[in-house]
Amino acid sequence: MKAGAVIPGQKDSARIIEMAVPVTQPGEALIRILKVGIDGTDMEINQGHYGKAPPGQDFLVLGHEALGQVEKTFGPDLNEGDLVAPLVRRPDGCINCRSGQYDMCIEGNYRECGISGSHGFLREHLTEEPRYLVKVPKNLREVAVLAEPMSIVTKGVDQAIEFHRHSANPVQVALVLGAGSLGLLATAFLRLQGVNTYSLDIVPRSSLKGQLVESIGATYLDGREQRIDELWRQLGNLDLIVEATGNSTVAFQAMAALGVNGVLCLMGVSTGENRLEICADCINLEMVLGNKIVFGTVSSNRAHFERAIQLLGEAERRWPGWLARLITRRLSLADFEVSLQNVPDGIKTVIEIS
Repeated sequence: MKAGAVIPGQKDSARIIEMAVPVTQPGEALIRILKVGIDGTDMEINQGHYGKAPPGQDFLVLGHEALGQVEKTFGPDLNEGDLVAPLVRRPDGCINCRSGQYDMCIEGNYRECGISGSHGFLREHLTEEPRYLVKVPKNLREVAVLAEPMSIVTKGVDQAIEFHRHSANPVQVALVLGAGSLGLLATAFLRLQGVNTYSLDIVPRSSLKGQLVESIGATYLDGREQRIDELWRQLGNLDLIVEATGNSTVAFQAMAALGVNGVLCLMGVSTGENRLEICADCINLEMVLGNKIVFGTVSSNRAHFERAIQLLGEAERRWPGWLARLITRRLSLADFEVSLQNVPDGIKTVIEIS
């Protein structure tokens, strides 16, 4: 079978390789992969920034956002023909992993499919235990490849809302920084909760990103026209900010914009060694006196995936066709190398495997 792989640590090493079709072991299901989403993590691994091959191998199959279909199963939990989304992280033996919260692993000996220590989903078939597969309703076939990024949003925003419950007032005003797929899904999540939501990016309001934001009742802000750290003057007390750009400068500007009792959720990953001069005393003072919280979130567990699929269903019912518009480029596996190149105004690239 064909697969899309890289050599971790080697820049621009993406290539199509041949692999043997996996053989199912007792308790496993054979999955035919239908769709794989490409995101910034895949591009950064191809740039050599991080990534780790499985033990004893020098290559890593990419892909951690996927939708598959069961071809063969030997247990009662799955049926042939079921659509499934595979989980990304494989736990170690720490106390959190043993309890099912492997996204909160404290020992760090986990594996992540397509990222660290385990091959990903950008291949024609894989075998997997049912506990790492989440069923997907057939009506979400075209958009369920978004389950993994939505699971990250679900984990982060739910935690932020829970933090905010320590004050008497609920989250009323939220700002999402970045209108890529992660930011747009966060905007949709907040709108489904009825939160007054603003979304900021550095493209015109007339762009597809701006249209997608405003079509679900959020307000789009052009970041080229205003300073993030001054937005509170225009928007009022910002109860929640979701940072989904991966830009460290934006993250620190968000700290300055955060309102009293506000929560800042950092979802974007910054790579490189960007240096920034800040007023550390100012940030410390504002954080303490304003009862503010800043936290980062990464990965997700089965409960987050299940909740994500539920939310995708709610979004599809409320705004039919909106999720499909996030997928701006659909390619074949033969175009794997092309999929790792940024496209102006692109949002989500999906590789159609089968």
